[in-house]
Amino acid sequence: MASSPTHLCISHDPSYSTSLNLQTQQSSFGYKDKVKDFEKTQLRIPASFRKKAVNLQMMASGKTPGLTQEASDSTYEDKIDSENNTDVFDDMKQRFLAFKKLKYMDNLEHYKKLADAQAPKFLVIACADSRVCPSAVLGFQPGEAFTVRNIANLVPSYESGPTETKAALQFSVNTLEVENILVIGHSRCGGIQALMSMEEVDSSRSFIHNWVIVGKKAKESTKAVASNLHFDHQCQHCEKTSINHSLERLLGYPWIEEKVRKGSLSLHGGYYDFVNCTFEKWTVDYGGSRGKKEGSGIAVKNQSVW
Repeated sequence: MASSPTHLCISHDPSYSTSLNLQTQQSSFGYKDKVKDFEKTQLRIPASFRKKAVNLQMMASGKTPGLTQEASDSTYEDKIDSENNTDVFDDMKQRFLAFKKLKYMDNLEHYKKLADAQAPKFLVIACADSRVCPSAVLGFQPGEAFTVRNIANLVPSYESGPTETKAALQFSVNTLEVENILVIGHSRCGGIQALMSMEEVDSSRSFIHNWVIVGKKAKESTKAVASNLHFDHQCQHCEKTSINHSLERLLGYPWIEEKVRKGSLSLHGGYYDFVNCTFEKWTVDYGGSRGKKEGSGIAVKNQSVW
């Protein structure tokens, strides 16, 4: 018995065609999404790893990566690095343009005056820590504060050798004639932690050791009264003690002491606790400090917490 021929039926139902197109489009979009996900994954894989993977694949096929392949890999890595750097500076560019539009152009006369001269009221000595920018924390505007930042906001003694901090002191006090010097310390200071944890043995090869040793007296004072406390609490005590030791050293600069004595210059301490967002401020009581024995600390007044 002969078999009846098998017929292929093709539907001409418009709804079926539309459904098929939608499925095809969704499949296409899904594929594109997967490609994008793959590209993102590729960007997260270190370039060096990708390069090795390509080389291994070529060697498995009996080929040896040549100069062309290496140049291609290098170009790709440079492109990735360039894109990453561009992202960082694009953000910086937008912040600058916002500053230019919203602040500079709206206060053009002020910035023109600053272009000719500066007359800040404050010299601020703060830590280089990225979390404690004094302009961001205290709202200093351009022209208001001459600022020097170093590890642990330390002031070296007058008798020690030249440093950028001493140069800033001389320029701001004698040339700019600032009226206030504000030394700002802060919580969880890495420089103070290094000071408190370092061994007494000299390590002249360490730049950090050779700098933070400036605060040695603050460390000794802390150990004398807080040696029974946890290390973190010792560091917190030293962070504040170090500020007063720096203020005391400032009075050892003849031209600073003279201005403070005459009343044309005031010395202040500040402590920024960025964990709890509080700011302590105090002022050196010069009259009360004069009666103290050298090295025994300073007298303070006008203490407040913000």
